[in-house]
Amino acid sequence: MKHEFDRYIENAIQWARERVGLKEYRFRCLALVEDAYEQSNGIEIFGGSTARESADEYEAERHTDHPEPGAYVFYDSFGTLNDVYKNWGHVGLHVGKGVVIHAWNRIRSDDYLEIQSLMPAPGWTKLHYIGWAPVERILRDYRRR
Repeated sequence: MKHEFDRYIENAIQWARERVGLKEYRFRCLALVEDAYEQSNGIEIFGGSTARESADEYEAERHTDHPEPGAYVFYDSFGTLNDVYKNWGHVGLHVGKGVVIHAWNRIRSDDYLEIQSLMPAPGWTKLHYIGWAPVERILRDYRRR
């Protein structure tokens, strides 16, 4: 079935794949997934200011099947940034077959459930899978640049 946003999804996935291994988004997971769509498609999207806020805004939920290609996959993660301890969350871009590209100590490619076993930074909790949000929610109010 053809998806209305296929071209945007393909561009975002290619953009993210080209950056696996780089450290330029170190610990900036939300910036990575937003830039994957925005920079590769010349658009602007509007989510929360943290991965956890975006999970709420995009109404991420658990599904019985794998995430769709192009979906954002969300996790809970508590830690301290700028002297504030809270659930900042974590997010990755699903590229297909259960694989998510996300920013950790470098840009990585991991199974979306196995991400939960990654060793967190000191003072942070292990990731806990929340669910995923489809592309239709992520691009709900997007604008062309």
